[in-house]
Amino acid sequence: MKDTMRITHIRAVPVSYRVPEGQNVTLGIGRAVKRDAVLVKVETDEGVVGWGEAHHGRCPGAIARLIDTTIAELVTGMDAFDTVGVWSRVYRMQLASHGMGAAAALALSGVDLALWDIRGKACGWPLYRLLGGASRPVKAYAGGIALGWQDPASLADEARRYVEQGYRALKLRVGDTPARDVARVRAVRQAVGDDIDILVDGNTGCSPDDVRRVMPAYGELGVGWFEEPFTPHDHRAYADAARQGSVPLAAGENHYTRFEFTRLLEDGTVAFVQPDLSKTGGVTETMRIAALASARKITVNPHTSATGINMAASIHLLASVDNPGYFEGDVARHNPFRDEVGGVPYALDAEGCVRPLDGPGLGIEVDERFLAAHPLIEGPCYV
Repeated sequence: MKDTMRITHIRAVPVSYRVPEGQNVTLGIGRAVKRDAVLVKVETDEGVVGWGEAHHGRCPGAIARLIDTTIAELVTGMDAFDTVGVWSRVYRMQLASHGMGAAAALALSGVDLALWDIRGKACGWPLYRLLGGASRPVKAYAGGIALGWQDPASLADEARRYVEQGYRALKLRVGDTPARDVARVRAVRQAVGDDIDILVDGNTGCSPDDVRRVMPAYGELGVGWFEEPFTPHDHRAYADAARQGSVPLAAGENHYTRFEFTRLLEDGTVAFVQPDLSKTGGVTETMRIAALASARKITVNPHTSATGINMAASIHLLASVDNPGYFEGDVARHNPFRDEVGGVPYALDAEGCVRPLDGPGLGIEVDERFLAAHPLIEGPCYV
């Protein structure tokens, strides 16, 4: 293997699919009508190709355009093994001063994941080995776009199905009204018993008064965490909510880079951090965030993005840090991004755990015919 491998070409591929009618989950940010993703292909002068996933930012065409033009021009010709150098250059030119902010973080995340895929393929190692990890079990919860705002009895039936599949933890969508939220959580607790972890996610849609009203019931029902009740920059509301009960708060999927996580951790308001590898800066930056959290004895619980690329990368990372929390399993009934992009990203075992893939790099071989068959669909993904 050569000491260097030059980046010769970068291409972003925005893809979409319609959610089948009748499977439209409703949650705090609206009703899901389509799913989007931006896949990133990085080519090298040695012929080794890596794939990453950038979160779509609810405007996948714009993220893809940013990657194809500005990001590509900044890093083409650099050493593909120099993930720190590539990250630092994009940060300096696009995040530190007058750049595209969150959009640049999403774009950089996809490129960084592809570069780590290249590193693994170049030496024939799976990502977890490159990161110092091992093929160890990682506990998973049933999440993704599922378990939304629906009749409590129907939600309880759905929850039971996931427990029957082997999940030992579930995440419910809240942020509707306090009464309906509590009724749903209570119905699921009664359906699955006390041995199953129940987590709840407000998707940034709660008011401080909503949180005050639901916290006692969530404590009584043994809720494991209350995720993102507020928008990520509402620091005062998080601080107030953290003092209101025994249910710990979780956040991080809408925080970008270690700098925002430093503020989140120093505030002392969350007990679980949830960086998304396709949002916050890729593998390079999420490992730094995991180290920050480890110093405070806080676990890292990555938010899962749309495709098997992000899912596989998240499990590799969790198998490589000393403070792993949950992997967010995607239990959406219909997700070709999970099932058809390039191999199965994970399998759930009888204990409700997953393991990292053993193939080189991320272990996902992207089927470009699938990408061509799922072109970008314009418009919002939630309505």
